[in-house]
Amino acid sequence: MDRAHLMTVFLTVAEARNFAAAARRLGMSAPAVTRAIASLEEHLGVKLILRTTRSVRLTDVGHRYLEDVRVILAKLADAAEAARGVNSAVQGHLNITAPALFGISHVMPCIDAYLEQFPRMSISGYFLDRIVDLREEGMDVAIRIGFLPDAGLEAIRVGQVRRVLCASPGYLKAHGTPRDPSELERHAVVMAAPLSPGNEWKFRSDGTRLALRLAPRLIVGTNDAAVEAAVLGSGITQLLSYQVAAHLDAGRLEIVLPDHEEPPWPIHVVYEKERGESPRARAFIDLLVRRLRGSKALD
Repeated sequence: MDRAHLMTVFLTVAEARNFAAAARRLGMSAPAVTRAIASLEEHLGVKLILRTTRSVRLTDVGHRYLEDVRVILAKLADAAEAARGVNSAVQGHLNITAPALFGISHVMPCIDAYLEQFPRMSISGYFLDRIVDLREEGMDVAIRIGFLPDAGLEAIRVGQVRRVLCASPGYLKAHGTPRDPSELERHAVVMAAPLSPGNEWKFRSDGTRLALRLAPRLIVGTNDAAVEAAVLGSGITQLLSYQVAAHLDAGRLEIVLPDHEEPPWPIHVVYEKERGESPRARAFIDLLVRRLRGSKALD
């Protein structure tokens, strides 16, 4: 069986973490996928995947081999694109990830423009309020908000956002507007778990950083749920400025304690060097950077 095909099957199983799901992505039967993995392991003389009735996980050798397979298949794809010529190079598939609300409001218009410009491309967009491991989960391009902990990723800064406290006008009229972070202990607090680990909010007070651990009245698992709770008057919440911009403009929310905000967080487009060098990824990165840098909401 073709070696590149076996590698593709292995990569798909590793990313899907499920033989049946990998089979659906590849348009193969589950037994055919199983045979392909067995054939690859037999050829290499090592065990790559440990499979039980409930899970699929890679062996240590499998993890190392996966990294090499990604590089090899990316180079094969690049070579094929180069052979077809510049005019037909931008074709294939990209996996894109971004924070949920940012992805919907800022990345989706970029995806739409890209797909219109390159009709031979397809994209999977994963908009999630968690840090996605690009290599482990097979992502080509990601948006990261905040300071970058990742080593080895290429990063292009495209803007910044503020962490803001906000509440509905109705809530503030009924309970008063806090003038100092210490007054938040007397207010109903809505925590968005992805943005407030440990129930802690950070501020600047008299030029120094201040961290307050608060007892929230409501904790929600997504940022958009926190937005909705604040709009409904459930209390004061802390979110990123782009997440509440429309509600602020419409008067459904008001900023609280603006003089105590921390410095803005940077926004980066990030990618692995090997994946970012392909014509299809480069074209998307260039479009994404150009459009995001042109957004006034991210100044």
